[in-house]
Amino acid sequence: MTRRRQPAARAPFLRFGAWIERRTVTLLLAVFALGWAFAEIADLASGGGAHAFDETLLLLMRNPADPGDPLGPAWFEELARDVTALGGVGILGFVTLAVAGFLGLGGRWRTMWFVLIATGSGQLLSFAAKRLFDRPRPDLVPHETVIYTASFPSGHAMMAAVTYLTLAAVLARTQPLVRVKAHILGVAILLTVMIGLSRVYLGVHWPTDVLAGWTGGAAWALGCLTVARWLRRRRMIEPGEPGNDPSSTRVSPPEP
Repeated sequence: MTRRRQPAARAPFLRFGAWIERRTVTLLLAVFALGWAFAEIADLASGGGAHAFDETLLLLMRNPADPGDPLGPAWFEELARDVTALGGVGILGFVTLAVAGFLGLGGRWRTMWFVLIATGSGQLLSFAAKRLFDRPRPDLVPHETVIYTASFPSGHAMMAAVTYLTLAAVLARTQPLVRVKAHILGVAILLTVMIGLSRVYLGVHWPTDVLAGWTGGAAWALGCLTVARWLRRRRMIEPGEPGNDPSSTRVSPPEP
């Protein structure tokens, strides 16, 4: 008598396929939600509806007796400048090239080019958004660092999210241990948050500028992650964890 084994054989594949689709749908929903949040923040900032909110949070980081003096000792102000420098174009460019070199030396050339294109296009998007909204910088308190572009969205916050989150997602996929993946992603998120807060603390951005930078940058990074997953499934870029690339598997010659 013939046994029906076909449904049992298909079940694991179907479950895996459904899981993959759920992951993709979840990422797309997250990108949509972050994009919607960016649009709402932009609408509030452009219409002046967030002015009271911005002023309140900005002044909370200042000495009540002297709004020109950020809270904390002088060494803390210097630390804030060090942190904010981590979101500058020079540092982000250096980190991106360093990670790209790491990927290239490991033979992941297509992934390297994907990283360079993803971060470079994110930088262009940030500049375009600043030109579009052209929001003036805060004039409520003195600026504690040099500025030379418009205020909305925060380029430091947005590019920190684009660069650090994208690089962290790529590097995390090269690690087999979950705790190492979590560490890489956690450091990237912490850096992004600290850089954004430092911009408000130094008086060079309104809080809504930073919120918009975070949401816009995170949306771009998650969108890039979704594209990377699609390309990886079609063998257009290298797989994540080492040892998962069928093309790198070599068959050892039979022993005599």
